[in-house]
Amino acid sequence: MTTISAYAAKSEDGHMSPHDIKRRAPGAQDVQIDIQFCGVCHSDLHAVKNDWGNSNYPLVPGHEIIGEVSAVGSDVKNVNVGDTVGVGCMVDSCQTCAACEEHLEQHCLNGATMTYNSKVKDTAQNEESITQGGYSKRIVVDEKFVLKVPQNLDKAAAAPLLCAGITTYSPLHQHGVKEGMTVGVIGLGGLGHMGIKFASAMGAHVVMITTSEEKAEDAKRLGADDVLVTKDKDQMKKWRGKFDFLLNTIPVGHDVNPYLTLLKYNSTMCFVGAIEPLDAVNGAYMIGGRKALAGSLIGGIKETQEMLDFCGEHNVVADIEKIDIQDINDAFERMKNNDVRYRFVIDMQSL
Repeated sequence: MTTISAYAAKSEDGHMSPHDIKRRAPGAQDVQIDIQFCGVCHSDLHAVKNDWGNSNYPLVPGHEIIGEVSAVGSDVKNVNVGDTVGVGCMVDSCQTCAACEEHLEQHCLNGATMTYNSKVKDTAQNEESITQGGYSKRIVVDEKFVLKVPQNLDKAAAAPLLCAGITTYSPLHQHGVKEGMTVGVIGLGGLGHMGIKFASAMGAHVVMITTSEEKAEDAKRLGADDVLVTKDKDQMKKWRGKFDFLLNTIPVGHDVNPYLTLLKYNSTMCFVGAIEPLDAVNGAYMIGGRKALAGSLIGGIKETQEMLDFCGEHNVVADIEKIDIQDINDAFERMKNNDVRYRFVIDMQSL
């Protein structure tokens, strides 16, 4: 075991401060990564505040990790010292259940081990421990959960791909978004801005759907072809029944019925943002056009690697603001107030 520097929340007040944690020595199948950048996800804020009621303190968040391999175990085959790699939301799963066999480790029937705040059995110490995330100097991860980052991508801007990226890529990919389709991205934030970039790179006609007229210029800069302001009744009427797919990134409960009217028959709206109850859905909007509501949770390791390769091919990265780890509490406060365009990324050299 090695002691390393990190930043952790010690209680539900969510205040982040320096904290030392222990990392295991690399085993035969392990990859040791010196962390260079770590994205700041809204889930990190929920976790440090115990908003979901399952936080274990002290808690080191961070699951959008980019770094350089500094050591590999004897059985590691596909990763070498010096490689630039990434670690996303998961660091382990059972590898044997039906979901894992389908490369859907995020839905592991025995419970995926998340990058932070997951209980694991430390066999070396014969005791239970808690996984700690990327707001730290180093991490040790099984090779199966280490992702290769294309060399042409900016490392800092690639960090959010490990969560925000795969969260939006996966539903677009799974629902077959391609050239000739009209795709709406609802909500322009950390997820929405990635949704625009991916749908545009896939060749779709992309429409940013927002309540705010002032977001139109930025949406088009990101790759949107059109902007639909939902407060404008004439625009809502114009776009009624025009969308092949809707990616809904709104992070809170809301009325989904107006968006259902925008879908073509036999089309789907997929949620990736609201992890909470939604307002009542009018079944008539779904039954009348054989429309579907769906949800999506990140992606498996295989698909996440495919996403990174796609990003390398199309030069897709997040729009970021780089910060020092000492500024994380201010960043959390700004994130709560939607004061970031569009993701914070911590330069871990500041630790």
